[in-house]
Amino acid sequence: EFETVTISSEFLNRQVIVDIYHSVALEGLFTMDLLLINDGQDLLKMNFSQMIKRYPNNNCQLLAIGIHAGVERKLEYGVAGFPDYMNRGTKAGAHAKFVLEELMPRLKTMFPVLSFNRKFLAGFSLGGLMAFDMALDYPHEFSAVGVFSGSFWWRSKALEKGYVEEVDRIMHAKIRTKTKHHRLKFFLQTGQLDEAADRNNNGIIDSIDDTIGVIDELNRIGYSINEHITYLELADGKHDVETWGRVMPEYLKWLSRL
Repeated sequence: EFETVTISSEFLNRQVIVDIYHSVALEGLFTMDLLLINDGQDLLKMNFSQMIKRYPNNNCQLLAIGIHAGVERKLEYGVAGFPDYMNRGTKAGAHAKFVLEELMPRLKTMFPVLSFNRKFLAGFSLGGLMAFDMALDYPHEFSAVGVFSGSFWWRSKALEKGYVEEVDRIMHAKIRTKTKHHRLKFFLQTGQLDEAADRNNNGIIDSIDDTIGVIDELNRIGYSINEHITYLELADGKHDVETWGRVMPEYLKWLSRL
């Protein structure tokens, strides 16, 4: 079904478990698409090994890597270089380095004849924020990212300490420092039952509000809805693996059509 390997990471100073899934047997294949997924332990709960077999192969097969989070998940996932107001996310840059400088070379060693046609990212909640951050920072490396119930609320100031929406949402501010990259595509999903919180009392829960805010910021630097951004909002979607498991096949289909 899938293979599990452990990578000793100097950047994260821990053993990282990764699960390797592929849509077909690898014998005789020389090129595949590559999908790296944060919070890879959640894939085990959604029967991902069956989903990937249905990845449409009209243009390319898929190799997917589920990267398990560690006990310091709230430090390792975030926005590289910008911890939040509780100093979470301080190792986000180290996570990016693990992916690029330890995980990717390991895959090249494991699959020496394979070249990766396109590389994609995905993640859930805080892992989704991290995946989005890497796509923004390394658009020459990755051509698409999927964010499921992303933690776009990530903020530099506590609500009670004078938080100002326009400046204190970390990812929104980071997008403003970027320029559009011609090939980068975004798949953003929220659920109307993600949470109950509504910071600004506008009748829209923060999960949706913050994601719409990200889309607005992407629009401002030249990315457009439909052409570069796909947004999926589920009326019955919750902040849980069951919901993300329902969305994952849609994301895989979307990737195959890029």
